[in-house]
Amino acid sequence: MSVTAEAKKSVVSADDSDIEIREISGRKGIAEFVKFQNILFKGTPAYVPSLNFDELDTLDPNKNPAYEYCETKFFMAYIDGKPVGRICGLLNREYNRCWDRKCVRFTRFDYIDDIRVSRKLIKAVEAWALSLGMEEVQGPMGFTDFDKEGMLVEGFDEPNMFFTIYNHPYYVEHMEKLGYEKSADWVEFKIKVPEALDPRVKKIATRALENNNLRSVRFKSTRQVTPYKDKIFALLYEGYKHLYGYIPLSKAQIDMVFDQFVTMVRPEFLSLIVDENDDPAAFGVIVPSMSEAAKKSGGDLFPFGFVHLLKALTSKKCDTLEFLLIAVKPEMQSRGINAQLVVEMFEGAKKFGAKFCETGPMLENNTKIQLMWKRFEHRQHHRRRCYIRRLSK
Repeated sequence: MSVTAEAKKSVVSADDSDIEIREISGRKGIAEFVKFQNILFKGTPAYVPSLNFDELDTLDPNKNPAYEYCETKFFMAYIDGKPVGRICGLLNREYNRCWDRKCVRFTRFDYIDDIRVSRKLIKAVEAWALSLGMEEVQGPMGFTDFDKEGMLVEGFDEPNMFFTIYNHPYYVEHMEKLGYEKSADWVEFKIKVPEALDPRVKKIATRALENNNLRSVRFKSTRQVTPYKDKIFALLYEGYKHLYGYIPLSKAQIDMVFDQFVTMVRPEFLSLIVDENDDPAAFGVIVPSMSEAAKKSGGDLFPFGFVHLLKALTSKKCDTLEFLLIAVKPEMQSRGINAQLVVEMFEGAKKFGAKFCETGPMLENNTKIQLMWKRFEHRQHHRRRCYIRRLSK
């Protein structure tokens, strides 16, 4: 299965009769849907694949608890029997309820540089949205904020993180031609780890803990985090609920995210600050970069992919650390608590010989979090965008 050279060419003809759109279902069909990205981005240096089994589980109604309030439609485009594009339409009823919208999201939207293909795929999702009585389509957005979201619009030549989207530069031109406009942007930063931390940061951190009767909890194993699980996710909700598109997680989703993002992390990379009642005031998770390991795995755990990933997770040396989560209790966000997270990040980076830290996507107007890096040499190296289009009936 390959994308033909003829199909890769940008086509300007309005005739799309040679493009077949198929609705995809079943484990075998979804497996083909998942693997299309590896075909499209083969040989692209900045592309970091998702783990195929993880994607299959995310898109499986029997394994992803978000399907309690979500519904999906999968479409693939073919030319001469060869796959040339894919898209998933996603109805998130909880998002629509929380934000009072009538919206269908799209996710996993990938296509060759042929506007006929991208148009025919998005039209399939728009037609489904209209049949549901929806008024707009937005994306790329996933099931939750812990799913991949945001189309890459800047930074195509730098590797994406293990849990972010990669796409070709021509995607942006396609979205504009399809009538989609910017709804929100996220930015990411690459931070250089200094030889020594500014003493003022440590003073701010120490004073913040003392003045607010807080303490830092250090873990010897990830199992020690479990008693804090529900309170940590309550903190995440309080810190994130005002942010673009955020929705609360169900108990089943919390358990799944905790297993995916926390229990796999080494205890040295977990930062938890609690108050006098042992309630979380701030929480942060960093991991060694998984990008190179994921690239070597090709998206598959077997036969040897798990070896690369396990090595990345357990290595005592790493060049780059990645932020998975950062959350500070809203009333604490202007009291210097962020400084303690910075101190612990720096200590972890020095211990493992890391030269850089990369942030995950953060809304461009979320200046409180971005201020964490003001004392470090840093640069914005990626920008991502959620697009939106009002539908006409």
